[in-house]
Amino acid sequence: MSESELKQKSNHINKSGTSSRTRWIAKTGILSAIAIILMYLEFNIPLMPVFLKFDFAEVAALLGAFSMGPWTGVIIEFIKNLSHLPFSHTSYVGEMANFIVCGSFVFAAGFVYQRNKTKQNALIGLTVGTIVMTIFGILVNYYINLPFYASAMGIDLDAIIGMSQAVGNTLVTDMKSLLVFVFAPFNIFKGIVISTIVMLIYKKLSPILHK
Repeated sequence: MSESELKQKSNHINKSGTSSRTRWIAKTGILSAIAIILMYLEFNIPLMPVFLKFDFAEVAALLGAFSMGPWTGVIIEFIKNLSHLPFSHTSYVGEMANFIVCGSFVFAAGFVYQRNKTKQNALIGLTVGTIVMTIFGILVNYYINLPFYASAMGIDLDAIIGMSQAVGNTLVTDMKSLLVFVFAPFNIFKGIVISTIVMLIYKKLSPILHK
């Protein structure tokens, strides 16, 4: 191969790499913007205390994790929570907790799917992600959220239990039952709903996401 051909090949590789990075940045930015919008479309669900809000932001993060790798999904989660910091009512603790819990879901699901990109493996990945999110949700609330609300916000455990009982969840009577009958089912429910949506739309959007 001549020197001119080598230069042409090198230029082609450089342009291809630059183009790939540009597409990645564009797609990550778009999915992050969608995640931010979906994060603000939050609502309460029955039998869950008012401070637990359900949103669909993880749909966008999972689309990124499936199409561009698990770390892209984590980056989308990070950008989503970063955008919320100026409006935080929890001294950024809520955003940090959301990033850890939801990021674990997105990363685990994306990691499993990247190993073998089949419909069955996508379902396995989403199931694993839901389990991981549920475990992280219990740990984060036990070690971070609840202590923070108790010490910094002046909201003790009895008040949180009262919020749960006020919406009809009479199974909550102490810390253990709060974790088992509030935080665990909330994350399981969220994982199932988000996973169902992703399974229904990912293949339809896949051609666009892989451009």
